[in-house]
Amino acid sequence: MTNVLVLKSSILGPHSSSAKLIEHWVEQQGNNISLIERDLVANPLPLLDANVLAAFSGKALSEEQEQLLALSDQLITEIKVSDLLVIGAPMYNFSVPTQLKLWVDLIARAGVTFQYTENGPQGLLKGKKAKVITTRGGLHQDKETDNLVPYLKTVLGFVGIEEVEFIYAEGLSMGEDIANEHLSQAKAALTGS
Repeated sequence: MTNVLVLKSSILGPHSSSAKLIEHWVEQQGNNISLIERDLVANPLPLLDANVLAAFSGKALSEEQEQLLALSDQLITEIKVSDLLVIGAPMYNFSVPTQLKLWVDLIARAGVTFQYTENGPQGLLKGKKAKVITTRGGLHQDKETDNLVPYLKTVLGFVGIEEVEFIYAEGLSMGEDIANEHLSQAKAALTGS
């Protein structure tokens, strides 16, 4: 059985195409997966600020900082116990949603999920895979306007998750025919994957 961490980051709730595509993929898996699901919009995470950064030090923490550190530890544990991350990543203003960026800020911790060595940074979350379902209003795949894919490849690779697959559903604001065509292609790519 595969342990899966699902991250949803769309602000559109029940109207979210990325969430619907994730649900399609989960349904295809049947009883072959053990699922942890985290909706980053329904359960918002705190902003990275000086207080959060101080919590990461683990020294002389206030009660609030202890809670922040415990939250970060929980998010990292969810990754550690998972074989696969399925990330819903709609493109907002050419990048990831704020909610997904907040998750990244809380799991990217020196000495915990990555370390600096004399040969450069080394990710500590090895042996994991990621499947990113990215939805977009326009057509951005393989274009300069797509900052989402390079960012996620970089940050996931930085913490050791180097095997990352992207499934695209584009043109969702370009009319019903184009949207339906791209959603069908994404569903087909997710079926059996």
